[in-house]
Amino acid sequence: MTLRIIASGGTFDKHYDELAGQLGFGDSHLPAVLQRSRITLEHTLEVLPLLDSLQMQDADRQRLLDSCRQAPESAIVIIHGTDTMRDSAAALGAAALDKTVILTGAMIPYEIANSDALFNLGFAVGVAQMLPAGVFVAMNGKVFDWDKVQKNRSAGVFEAC
Repeated sequence: MTLRIIASGGTFDKHYDELAGQLGFGDSHLPAVLQRSRITLEHTLEVLPLLDSLQMQDADRQRLLDSCRQAPESAIVIIHGTDTMRDSAAALGAAALDKTVILTGAMIPYEIANSDALFNLGFAVGVAQMLPAGVFVAMNGKVFDWDKVQKNRSAGVFEAC
């Protein structure tokens, strides 16, 4: 099995700019994250323009869908922002791809202490190998069908709906 990992941005990939005191995007953390995680499964990393998911438009979701369609791999993990992860999952789910697509992200950026990024990525890679074709959200140790998940902003977790 070969896995495709698609980086699309979100909190997972944000960098802290100490001078400006804000989070923003630079180069993706994913090459270093994948090396640190020591994933031995053969994988390909595709880095799309990195966006905060609140800035994602239909064209950006179409780019995600096109990447999934064109990928030769049957298992795909997408690193995505949590705020509109469900919207992108819905766009991919409606396409009825014959692939296993897992969306994951982080509530705390990878480079900040106590981030959930590394755990969520490892969990997503694991479930991508086990689940049937379909679109799923994998966050905080739980897996959800794309159309049965919501972000609980006050609790900072994803839950079934």
